[in-house]
Amino acid sequence: MTLQMDRKTIRALIVDDEALARRILREHLAEHPDVEILGECANGFETVKAAAELKPDLIFLDIQMPKLNGFEVLELLDTRELVVIFVTAYDSYALRAFEVHAVDYLLKPFSPERLAEALIHARARFDRREPLPVASLAAVSRPEGRLQRIVLKDGGRVHIIPVETIDYVEAQDDYVCFKCGGKEYLKQQTIGELEKYLDPAQFIRIHRSYLVNLDRLSRLELMTKDSRTAILRDGSQLPVSRSGYARLKSLM
Repeated sequence: MTLQMDRKTIRALIVDDEALARRILREHLAEHPDVEILGECANGFETVKAAAELKPDLIFLDIQMPKLNGFEVLELLDTRELVVIFVTAYDSYALRAFEVHAVDYLLKPFSPERLAEALIHARARFDRREPLPVASLAAVSRPEGRLQRIVLKDGGRVHIIPVETIDYVEAQDDYVCFKCGGKEYLKQQTIGELEKYLDPAQFIRIHRSYLVNLDRLSRLELMTKDSRTAILRDGSQLPVSRSGYARLKSLM
């Protein structure tokens, strides 16, 4: 989708798990004839599907929703040319909202005047024809504290992976590959970035290319004088660097 300077209609999607909140927003938007409402979604899964099919210009996005929160939804979408206005009852997410380049943050209950102001910001973003930079959504979408689950998209399917089910993580250029019970899931993220948000008492960087779940570690084997291999409970063998061995020793 390419944003056009002469676009007269903004194609919008409303996302909120509360029917009343969606209705109020729809009523307020009726005062803005240049906004066409493509549809409404009540949860994150519906939003990912609808955004792929309808290709909206603008999403009014709630944050706290069942199944997937608003940040996790954005992590699964191509946000480079998508304008986002967060609509939420919580003010604690404002900083993270602007880290993912939201044009505004509406705190419920908001007035029609406040909505009009947010739409001015949205129109200005369209008029500048500036594609959005790709933010570090994997980091911004994390819950407060340590990462508890991984959200990723594989074709048309969305996977939610509890971190405790991960056997190990392997770096593959600008991607990481999560190995879980014989299955593999690929996600665009660096292993260094991921490491910052995992529990360091559970996931150890044993090598520049590997993070291992300590619960899956069976033993270490000395291969040469300065070379060791981690043997996991499923038989997987992973290289262990000197610094990785030092980290393991401090925890074992």
